Amino acid sequence: MMTAPTDLSRMRGPAPADLPPKRQIKTPRDRHLFGEGPKRILAIDGGGVRGVIALTFLDQIETVLRVRTGNTELVLSDYFDLIGGTSTGAIIAAGLALGLPVKHLIDVYRTLSTQGFQKNPWLGWGGLIAPKFKERPLTQSIEQHVQNETLGSDKLFTGLAIVAKRIDTESVWVFHNNPCGKYYGDEESSLKHIPNKDMPLRNLIRASTAAPSYFTPQIIEVARDERGIVRGAFVDGGVSPHNNPALLLFTLATIRGYAFNWPTGADKMMLVSIGNGAAGDAPTHDRVSRIPAAQLAVKSLISMMQDCSQLNQALLQWMSQCPTPWPIDGEIGDLSDDQLGGDPLLHYLRYDVVLDLPWLQKLKLDYSSSKLRHIRQFDRPDLVSEWLDIGRRAAADQVDEKHFPAVFDAIATPASAASTVRGS
Repeated sequence: MMTAPTDLSRMRGPAPADLPPKRQIKTPRDRHLFGEGPKRILAIDGGGVRGVIALTFLDQIETVLRVRTGNTELVLSDYFDLIGGTSTGAIIAAGLALGLPVKHLIDVYRTLSTQGFQKNPWLGWGGLIAPKFKERPLTQSIEQHVQNETLGSDKLFTGLAIVAKRIDTESVWVFHNNPCGKYYGDEESSLKHIPNKDMPLRNLIRASTAAPSYFTPQIIEVARDERGIVRGAFVDGGVSPHNNPALLLFTLATIRGYAFNWPTGADKMMLVSIGNGAAGDAPTHDRVSRIPAAQLAVKSLISMMQDCSQLNQALLQWMSQCPTPWPIDGEIGDLSDDQLGGDPLLHYLRYDVVLDLPWLQKLKLDYSSSKLRHIRQFDRPDLVSEWLDIGRRAAADQVDEKHFPAVFDAIATPASAASTVRGS
């Protein structure tokens, strides 16, 4: 259980070399977190039902890695050492960490999108009075796939991080399964925190997906003291600078307080960031002047989230070796000629789609203005097939086997229980 990144001074933990015997490498997760060799991180954006777009990129990556390794049963939890996500990205990250192949998760999303997004009959004013969607169907859909597993479960075959926003303390929390983390296990203190390892995945995922006005906040018991139980109110992790969690996962892996202590360098760390459909065209100035105040407030919040994602993108491209650079703006370009410091801190990849007409036309897709407005929404289960088509075209165009340097090929190959999940 992690508090906001600004509270790093309190989050010291032992380095992997200092692990006591009970935390030595015994499981596939431990091999990923503490084993020698380069480290691979996978970060997945929030984006509602548009999470299926991310899944198309992940499906292409899984296919590329299976061909590259000659292992037709490889899943992404075999390859990546840490998988993390925000909101819909948290659902996908948990499924991957549990050893599920991507094609299975695509089927899961088809079901989850229709079962989990059921409109509240007491909707009233577009989510202003009551949440737009019912809480229980989404919770049941999540429970169906993660069941009663906790963050400390041995069924998580690699590192997992879930981003949520604790709205009552206005702090970002990163729930992760590193057993060296300060809040992973029990700790003697006047305020007895609830260990991360004991928290049900279903509650953490629900917290990360609790988008304000769409779903009710998730209440989680976080500590106990002499006065009783302490609870926190959590909302969607996208209501923070980390709807795109890539930069946050880089800090999780490298800042001493988080106790991963992974080395940096273009041949030591790879970060793959997956989007769910970047913003399209902005409204014209005259249209903005006619937008109702409440709608403008929502539009401004979404715009701020996009600004944060763009800043994350700029920083990561600036400090990395990046064969997939995206243009940041018209003045600084894609930073291909810039490098923060003497040497790159990581090898960085970003895959995404842009939901505007010129970009989609490059994929040989043509949409009317009204259809474009629809596919930019993130709460339309009826558009899953459209998003899958867009994502598959983009993934085939963007994902290249050459993006994955050979130095990262040496992965841990324990007799993983993931094979039993895949075969079940």
